[in-house]
Amino acid sequence: MFEGKRGLVLGVANRRSIAWAIAKRLADHGAQLAFTFQGERIESNVRELAESVSSPLVTSCDVRSDDDVARVFREVGETFGGQLDILVHSVAFAAAEDLEGRFTDTPRERFWMALDVSAYSLVACARAAEPLMEAAGGGSVVTMTYLGGERAVPHYNVMGVAKATLDSSVRYLAWDLGQKNIRVNAVSAGPVRTLAARSIAGFPTMEAIVEERAPLHRHVDADDVAGAAAYLLSDDARNVTGTTLYVDSGYHAMGM
Repeated sequence: MFEGKRGLVLGVANRRSIAWAIAKRLADHGAQLAFTFQGERIESNVRELAESVSSPLVTSCDVRSDDDVARVFREVGETFGGQLDILVHSVAFAAAEDLEGRFTDTPRERFWMALDVSAYSLVACARAAEPLMEAAGGGSVVTMTYLGGERAVPHYNVMGVAKATLDSSVRYLAWDLGQKNIRVNAVSAGPVRTLAARSIAGFPTMEAIVEERAPLHRHVDADDVAGAAAYLLSDDARNVTGTTLYVDSGYHAMGM
């Protein structure tokens, strides 16, 4: 399905990452992938995983730095002959203390940090990917969102505000880039047991409530999300852009 496609994946931390599940699905179907990592702590994990799918490029990326983003996409262009077909954006961050107390108490500097890393990074990466995807005749971008951007989820706090910003950014990017045959979509996953999920107070409760009240009454895992993302990134979704695909056993459809 992705034979001959070239992609960049941001956000892999370990084998349980949603970004890795997506990357593995793409690679298994023929895509050639580059990866980024943030910080020395996870570098070895990312390099090991990237090596398992014969990645030609693994590089660091600080998404809060325009210069660093520009460097990464310059390296991607050099690696893939000036073209890019796929961008997987699975990057988000908020201070742990802001996911425990009241949203009201979020300090200004950490509010902007959460929005910068979790939402503006998509804008910055899409802008940098645009010329590479235009050279390829078009491309597809997928980011990861969550229902907490649409509804108040206890303890999700500032991350919910960041996801709301991300959701809106998807729609505006879809409009801007559509004329160049570049599609931009989001996957909204239910609670998935990842490294990031551990920082959310009450995550087991969130998971239990979704499983109890969702129409399908079952747990969502990273492979479920990977299947949805692969569809959005594939040519089967060539007329799908500016949308959010929910992978939450139907929980988003329920009123209570």
